[in-house]
Amino acid sequence: MEDLIKGRLGGADGFNVRCAIDGDRISGRAGGRLYGQDIELEITERGVQGTVGEESVKIELEEGELRGHVGNQKLVLRGVDRVTGFLGEPIVGWNVAAQQQGERLQGQLGSTVLGRPFELDLGTAPGWVGTLVAVVAFYALEPRVSGKAVSS
Repeated sequence: MEDLIKGRLGGADGFNVRCAIDGDRISGRAGGRLYGQDIELEITERGVQGTVGEESVKIELEEGELRGHVGNQKLVLRGVDRVTGFLGEPIVGWNVAAQQQGERLQGQLGSTVLGRPFELDLGTAPGWVGTLVAVVAFYALEPRVSGKAVSS
């Protein structure tokens, strides 16, 4: 049975996120047709692996935390319905905080001033999956995170 994770990252000036979950596979898109990235993830016995755009995602469960990389950034996530963590390096990274309430997930990537809030409908997915999708989308479309230049 297919389930959907959909919502918005970054408020009014942000972008949409929409992913389908089919078994252990998560596939979808962050952003729109002109400015967006495809997300393809698979939940494995040891963690999550896949791609966002042309970048790889590889995260493994270690000591109760998901640890690994999204592209060139380190990622650590802990928790199931209340998720905290960090993307990047300690001085130039982004805090991750999210809370699931029923089928809704609300969170923040980065500081309240410079970061991005997000809200996602999870369907039956757990909060950690929605948080991971938000982090992967953030990495893909925020040029200051991925290190990609934005052309105007």
